[in-house]
Amino acid sequence: MAESAAQPALPALPVTFRPTRTRAVLLGVGSAMFATITAIALLLETLSPGERISFIFTAVLLTSVLVLLSRPKVVADETGVTVVNLTNSRRLEWAQILRVNLRPGDPWVFLDLSDGTSLPALGIQPGVARAQAIADARALRALAETRGTGAIDH
Repeated sequence: MAESAAQPALPALPVTFRPTRTRAVLLGVGSAMFATITAIALLLETLSPGERISFIFTAVLLTSVLVLLSRPKVVADETGVTVVNLTNSRRLEWAQILRVNLRPGDPWVFLDLSDGTSLPALGIQPGVARAQAIADARALRALAETRGTGAIDH
């Protein structure tokens, strides 16, 4: 492969990386499930008001789980990166990111940090859209190398 193909063009900042296909599926299924369960709760004449409420509550709970699963993203801007995972968010300066890793078999990108820890970045995951995840990981890697002290591990 040519050297120019190995070094991707830097994306314009700010840029958001997220698993868009997975997110679309999760939000679509969540909406359809909520509508279906709510319609069943309202159309079944034999249900008491309490049972209807429990159906709708269950629909809200299940949809909330799918919305939570669709939350991950990685946002890169001029000053650093914000990693939003399922239940937490962490802001990193470019200098804190030593390496961006997406090795074969990894479920998502891992960021090796200057404090000796590794942070999973669920916003870039090769599960459904492998080619897009690899391109996103390379773009984030290139940004980390030009803006911080990053190194490549592929």
